[in-house]
Amino acid sequence: MPAKSATRRATKTIAKPARKSAAKSPAKSAASKSVAKTSAGKLPEWNLADLYASIDAPEIARDLDKLDADCVAFEGAYKGKLADGVAAADGGAWLAAAVKAYEAIDDLAGRLVSFAGLVHAGNTVDPAISKFYGDVSERITAASVHLLFFTLELNRIDDAVVEKAMETAALGYYRPWLEDIRKDKPYQLEDRIEQLFHEKSISGYAAWNRLFDQTISALRFKIAGKDLAIEPTLNLLQDREPAKRKIAAQALAKTFKANERTFALITNTLAKDKEISDRWRGFGDIADSRHLSNRVEREVVDALVASVRAAYPRISHRYYALKARWFKKKTLPHWDRNAPLPFAATGTIAWPDAQDMVLNAYGAFSPQMADIARRFFDDRWIDAPVRQGKAPGAFSHPTTPSAHPYVLLNYQGKPRDVMVLAHELGHGVHQVLAAQNGPLMAPTPLTLAETASVFGEMLTFKQLLASTKAGKQRQALLAGKVEDMINTVVRQIAFYTFERAVHTERRNGELTAERIGEIWLSVQGESLGPAIEIKPGYETYWMYIPHFIHSPFYVYAYAFGDCLVNSLYAVYERAADGFAERYLAMLSAGGTKHYSELLQPFGLDAKDPTFWDGGLSVIEGMISELEAMG
Repeated sequence: MPAKSATRRATKTIAKPARKSAAKSPAKSAASKSVAKTSAGKLPEWNLADLYASIDAPEIARDLDKLDADCVAFEGAYKGKLADGVAAADGGAWLAAAVKAYEAIDDLAGRLVSFAGLVHAGNTVDPAISKFYGDVSERITAASVHLLFFTLELNRIDDAVVEKAMETAALGYYRPWLEDIRKDKPYQLEDRIEQLFHEKSISGYAAWNRLFDQTISALRFKIAGKDLAIEPTLNLLQDREPAKRKIAAQALAKTFKANERTFALITNTLAKDKEISDRWRGFGDIADSRHLSNRVEREVVDALVASVRAAYPRISHRYYALKARWFKKKTLPHWDRNAPLPFAATGTIAWPDAQDMVLNAYGAFSPQMADIARRFFDDRWIDAPVRQGKAPGAFSHPTTPSAHPYVLLNYQGKPRDVMVLAHELGHGVHQVLAAQNGPLMAPTPLTLAETASVFGEMLTFKQLLASTKAGKQRQALLAGKVEDMINTVVRQIAFYTFERAVHTERRNGELTAERIGEIWLSVQGESLGPAIEIKPGYETYWMYIPHFIHSPFYVYAYAFGDCLVNSLYAVYERAADGFAERYLAMLSAGGTKHYSELLQPFGLDAKDPTFWDGGLSVIEGMISELEAMG
């Protein structure tokens, strides 16, 4: 997940969706074994030595000390002096020098906090790693206190004065960042309050996020006499054997139920923490801080949500009814929602085959895109195996522009895992291209960040579909894509609806785990439709969704990206000439342009009330094709 600066990553992002993974050796080497053997073949483990050799590396202590000194020196050089300095005759050059110094500090902090977060995601239960992660987070939070004044003082300078200073080329280069910072102006508080919020974050929401990660990773689920971690247990929900899917679902529900008080406490605490911050800052709506972070207008998100919810009957209800018929049933239990189709091919997709599928799809679109993606494999920027204590899910973390991104997967050889690989490499390519803008302007708002990843998935899917001639295999591939799109669009908007309900009701007092479960069942029932029978135990499944904890209201970005990509890909199919160049130029812009400006070369306008319906119609068209197949 992108962040505006490493100092913000230190206290917010890196501890959450930027949860990164570690080395094979839990506490020592960052560049240990390069592969792990599984049924999918040898799986790569990343080499974090491009950041630091190990958690004991002397360079870490050196860089932490340097960070402390640089932050103190920066404060001494500029605090209380910005207004006069910018107003001086050479104010533009003077402020440009300050911004460059700030950016250098940001890069160093980004390297440190990224390494700590990556190591921790690789093994969230190892005590030595947990201590290292906590200690580094505290050091960076303490050091960055000395930087808080900078953007606060900048935002107190008159617009006309800043505009005049930006006529200097050196400062004008940073115009996108300066304009972005000034969008936060209405919501910033007095300096000492900002400092208090910043310092207490390490013992506040950051600590609760860490508790969630450690709790989830330590959970075990009893399956056939074995205690499994959450990732392999969730994977069983896609097993071909109905009995295994049912047993996995019941095991999940049992363990979640036994831990419901902890998850309810975490959820209540973080919702209250957010409400306090939002109230002090003056945000009008519970999701407005997320919209501001994403640089997207509330009305655009509201239009997306309304369009998707109105389409539930035409998309998810309709598809799940079709899927039930394929299983010769009127309804499916909730644990069969993602069950493999009866006519789907069996077998495990080996890692080399998955690699070839994605790189070939990327290469057919753009050789440059494939060349960038290939570096993730060749240079060991990917960590793929499932391991005890490893963070579940998948992500691509950009680290900082002076380094490179890292991708974490939990690869188990299923077709969906190939799409996840394509998805995360889409992020990775985007992050590599955007790095040219530097630490302050490389990060991209989530809405467009998810566009790159979903586009990578679409490229891979379209190539696989074109090369699949057999009727049933083609049907299974198309159905799998529809399920992915439903999970990306419908499910994520249902998640957003759930979060809105929880955060709204939390303002009136704590919610019991039972009440949170009732809200969950309500929104899931609305989105899934009558063909999915929600069995007892499903009311606990809200507990394991990390986005609710790490980044409230993040989830709509997936639906935003998916619907946008549907429209974007339609432009590509209509006029492929020059499209790849325009697309890579869009990714290379990073955070230097608003999403509306980046979409103009493609003739797309997300503010158009009918825009989202166009993206949703693509999904409807695929379902119609499936219905015609029988």
